[in-house]
Amino acid sequence: MIKKEYNVIGVMSGTSLDGIDLALINFSFSDNWSFRIIKAETIPYAEEWLNELKILVKHSKEELEEFDKDYTLYLANVIQKFITENSISTIDAVCSHGHTALHKPENGLTYQIGNLPILSKALNKTIVCDFRVQDVALGGQGAPLVPIGDKLLFPDYNFCVNLGGFANVSTEINGNRIAFDICPVNIVLNKYVSPLGLAYDDKGALAKEGKINNDLLNELNNLQFYRESYPKSLGLEWVNAVVFPIIENYNLSVVASLRTFVEHIAIQISAVLNSKLEASVLITGGGVFNTFLMSRIRDLSNNEIQIPSKEIIEFKEALIFGFLGVLKIRNENNCLASVTGAKKDHSSGVIFQL
Repeated sequence: MIKKEYNVIGVMSGTSLDGIDLALINFSFSDNWSFRIIKAETIPYAEEWLNELKILVKHSKEELEEFDKDYTLYLANVIQKFITENSISTIDAVCSHGHTALHKPENGLTYQIGNLPILSKALNKTIVCDFRVQDVALGGQGAPLVPIGDKLLFPDYNFCVNLGGFANVSTEINGNRIAFDICPVNIVLNKYVSPLGLAYDDKGALAKEGKINNDLLNELNNLQFYRESYPKSLGLEWVNAVVFPIIENYNLSVVASLRTFVEHIAIQISAVLNSKLEASVLITGGGVFNTFLMSRIRDLSNNEIQIPSKEIIEFKEALIFGFLGVLKIRNENNCLASVTGAKKDHSSGVIFQL
């Protein structure tokens, strides 16, 4: 039976490896969708998991399948602890993205670990997960998946931008929702502060000290990806193969690498935002806390940029994957062909029930 109200837990692990985001959300429908984040938390990865997740792309598919079992059980323990510590009793479903281990949609491949049926058995809960596979099978990019949430939960904004491991954007063009990855963000910035013993560049303070290397900046801005039309998406494989070798070829100091890449991010994002006049822009994701990066985006952009509550900044993706799960339970489209390039709109994901 289709209900008007749902309590779900949204679970997200992003490419920036900040940790596992969990959010208990109430969704209700009356003409339009509304939501309330009841409780949300990020569980950082222990060092051993962090080290394993960083090298996932080096594993064969067979090795990934074995690692998947361990990760799924680990994820179950994290989710169960969240349920227990917050005394959560009423849950319609746990809606989980898992963690992207392999994403090569041009080869018809995408693999998110943490989406095995044992998750449902371990938690004794209904699970909705594995949202990307069906879209890739239908010829789509399998990403980004958040735009349906932007469209239905944040309809007042012309652009919704997320600054995570990658920057992605969704917007409406001629009545169709379109979305794409813009450029790498934290996946690059965090790498270059890691040798300093830092998880991230706090407020962009280190980048602010550096000087732009214009040759590197020009080479980055001239990458073929930025000339391609949407739909398009990025993965760690592309960054490893293309971006890191370019940066390292210049042998710059940490601060110069950071400063140059921050400018690159700001140029690429502002170019997208400046395609519309008098637009309202919602920016979320961990990159929002990099105040230097945000100042450069604002300096180069012509439109009004709005930053929501800290809760939405940090947990918007967990929120929307919870919403994708609700739409799947209702057998309603949660994946838009105009966004991913799939053959048709569809209701993506799998449901594991007890």
